[in-house]
Amino acid sequence: MEKQISNKRLTKVQVLIMAIAAGVCVANVYYNQPILKDIASSFGVSEGEAGSISVLTQVGYGFGLFFLIPLGDKINKKKLILSLLGCLFCLLMLMTFSQNIVEVWILSVAIGIVTVSAQVILPLAASIDRVTTGQTVGNIFTGILIGVLGARVFSGYIAEWLGWRYVYGFSAVMILIVSGLLKIYLPNVKNDFDGYYLELLKSTLEQLKRFSLLREASLIGGLLFGVFCSFWTTLTFHLSGAPFNFESDTIGMYGFVAIAGALMAPVFGKLADRGNSQRSLTIAVSLVIVSLVIAKIASSSAIAIAVAVLLLDIGVQAIQVTNVARIYTLDAQSNSRINTVYMTTYFIGGAVGTSIGLLCWNLGGWNLVTWQMLVFTLIGFIIIVRPKITPVKTNK
Repeated sequence: MEKQISNKRLTKVQVLIMAIAAGVCVANVYYNQPILKDIASSFGVSEGEAGSISVLTQVGYGFGLFFLIPLGDKINKKKLILSLLGCLFCLLMLMTFSQNIVEVWILSVAIGIVTVSAQVILPLAASIDRVTTGQTVGNIFTGILIGVLGARVFSGYIAEWLGWRYVYGFSAVMILIVSGLLKIYLPNVKNDFDGYYLELLKSTLEQLKRFSLLREASLIGGLLFGVFCSFWTTLTFHLSGAPFNFESDTIGMYGFVAIAGALMAPVFGKLADRGNSQRSLTIAVSLVIVSLVIAKIASSSAIAIAVAVLLLDIGVQAIQVTNVARIYTLDAQSNSRINTVYMTTYFIGGAVGTSIGLLCWNLGGWNLVTWQMLVFTLIGFIIIVRPKITPVKTNK
C-alpha cells in the first residue's frame, strides 16, 4: 500500500528514507575510484585502461543530469525514480558478473546515467515541503554528501576483504532495499508540463533566462564545487608525499572528517528557510577561505590539514544546500528543470576544478593548488557580497 500525502509537509520518516536513498544511489558514481587497480588486475589491463572507468561513469552522470532530470517535470517523479532505480539494480548485477573490460566500460556509462535518480528526489521533496524547504533539502543533501564521501571508504574496504565485484553486489542489494522503501513511503506529485520531450529540454535552457538568481547560484555552486574537487583530487598527492608519506588507508580517514562536516548542512538550510540565505552564503564562503589559508600556511601539519578539511567541507556543503534551497523557491512547477541547470553547472565546475587543480599540482605543487582554490573562492565571495540591483518598474 502506497503512502499518500495531503498536506505540504514531509514526515521525518519520509525525509530520512529519501536522504538514505539519495546517498545510496549517488555513491555508485564514486565506488570505482579506489578499486581501479583491482579491476585492472582482474582483467589483465593497464591502469590507464581501468582509469577510463571513472571518467566514463562521470560522463554518463553528466548525460543523465541534462537528459533525464527534466523528465521529473513531465512524468510522475515517483515512477521516474523507481524506474531509474530498477535499471540501476540490473546494471549493478551485470557489473558484478562482468566478463571483460569493455563490458565494464559500457556498464559504467549506463550506471552513471541512471544514478541521477538522486537528483530527482531533491526537487520532489522541495515541491512538496514548501514550509521548511531549506531544512528538508539540507537533510537530503546531507545524505547525498555522505554517499559521495563514504563511497570511497566503503568500496576500498569491501574490495580489500572480499574483492571488487562484491562492491557492486552489495550496492545492488542496497538499491533493492531503498526501492522497496520508496515504493511504500514516497508520495505522488502531479506535474503540469504536457509538452513534448524536446520542448522540455528547450524549456530547461530557458530557465537560465528566466531567473537571475539561478544564474548567480549556478555560478557560485560551480566555482565552489570546483574548489572542493580540486582540493580532494590533489590532497591525496599531498598527503602521500613528504613530510607525511601516508598510506591510502590513512588518507581515507580524512574522508570521515569530511563526513562530519557534511552533517552541518541542515543548519544552513534552516537559515535559508528564515530568509537568511545571504548571511548563510557569506558565513559559508568565509569558512572556505579560512580553511584554504590554514591549508596553505600549515601545509606540513596533519592536524591543520584535518581542520582545513572540516572547515572546507562545512563551507562548501553549506553553500550548496543554501543555493539549492534558494532555487527551489523560483517555480515549483519547474523544479526539475531548474535543478538540471544548477546541477549541470555544478558538475561542469567540478570537472574544471579537477582539471585545473591537477595542472597546478604538476606546475607548482600544493602551494599553487591552494592559490588556485583561493582565487576560485574569492570570485565566489565577490559574487555573493556584491550589491544586488533591483530593476525599477516604470509605467508606460
